[in-house]
Amino acid sequence: MDKKKLVEAINKALEDKGKKKFKQSVELIINMRGIDFAKSENRLNIDIVLPRGKGGKELKSAVFADGNMADEARRAKADLIITPNDIPAYAESTRLSDLADNYFMLAQPNLMGVVAKSMGQVLGKKGKLPRPITGNIAELLERSKKTVKIASRGRYLPVAQALIGTEAMSLDDLVENAEAVYDAVKNKVNEGNIKSVYVKLTMGRPARAV
Repeated sequence: MDKKKLVEAINKALEDKGKKKFKQSVELIINMRGIDFAKSENRLNIDIVLPRGKGGKELKSAVFADGNMADEARRAKADLIITPNDIPAYAESTRLSDLADNYFMLAQPNLMGVVAKSMGQVLGKKGKLPRPITGNIAELLERSKKTVKIASRGRYLPVAQALIGTEAMSLDDLVENAEAVYDAVKNKVNEGNIKSVYVKLTMGRPARAV
């Protein structure tokens, strides 16, 4: 991807922001060709750490844990701790939708199966099942705040879209984040299979970069 064209596309997208009463997201949209997404092995499902963060669009953190690991999560300032005893209450209430929409989730490894059994039908469909805790929780929480997921849309729609920041971020930061997302997709599908790339604000028109 030509960096000059990417810069031009981001600038053009930002010019279209108008006077909205909220901070708009900036999205990178990648259209692909020549890939059979009916085959599960070809579908995109990539977690990408944005080097410059999300510019205020970070999700809150929820950690499924008990005992020492729950204590560690509290010290790491996780927004929500869900113990094994709490899981049924979350699985059978509107709080499950709130979790799926507004939180990224980590889970103590021995609780992964319990969470999947109780909440997997909702969280799995939204690609929001928790990630297992491996290593330092504070570092995982910080990394997760900067992570976005990019996934192909269905079996027959060769399109993927991911947040690269907000309109309040600097051009350099948006460019660096966009390159990180593009490179992750390119490494999965091959650059020759990328048909076009657009940059778009939440309420704006797409600006073509490739």
